Amino acid sequence: MLNSIYIFCFKIGGWKLVGEIPKTLKKSLIIVAPHAHWFDFPLGLFARASLKTKISFLGKAELFNGPFGFLFRWLNGKPVDRFSNNGMVESVVRLYNENEILHIALAPEGTRKPVSKLRTGFYYIAKEAKLPIIMILFDYQNKRVIARKPFYISGNIDEDLREIANYYNQFEGVKKDWIKNYLLEEA
Repeated sequence: MLNSIYIFCFKIGGWKLVGEIPKTLKKSLIIVAPHAHWFDFPLGLFARASLKTKISFLGKAELFNGPFGFLFRWLNGKPVDRFSNNGMVESVVRLYNENEILHIALAPEGTRKPVSKLRTGFYYIAKEAKLPIIMILFDYQNKRVIARKPFYISGNIDEDLREIANYYNQFEGVKKDWIKNYLLEEA
């Protein structure tokens, strides 16, 4: 019932879904960008329903505390401590290893604020859990949510991140220097 409402909101808002998550794919790491607006969360819920795939999401631990924590858990969220060195990558990899079917979405920027570089945790999660990455773009300008076919990392972080940057940077409306700056700093 709730998914029907989400799909209705997605369509009535004029949004379109381009692409899909292959039904044969049992596990993936989904990176969603850009993450720059409060509306990204409801849009993500609407798109998730339209994708017709059970997708969990990683969110900052603070969201899961307080009066709305139950809501984020009910929506299939998984809390993470973004600023701790206590093995966030390992704990997410463990989640994948404990589940036969699991798709988790996260924002590679780690925040809605402007960033000079991406966090690389998503890359190491995909590498350690041997997962394909599904790149999803929120194209606000054309009201599209675009799901790219699965991307299998090569293990060469510089080449792989350049491929990811090239994908996102080809679209209007995405902050053009968003990943490019990251690559120049880290490569």
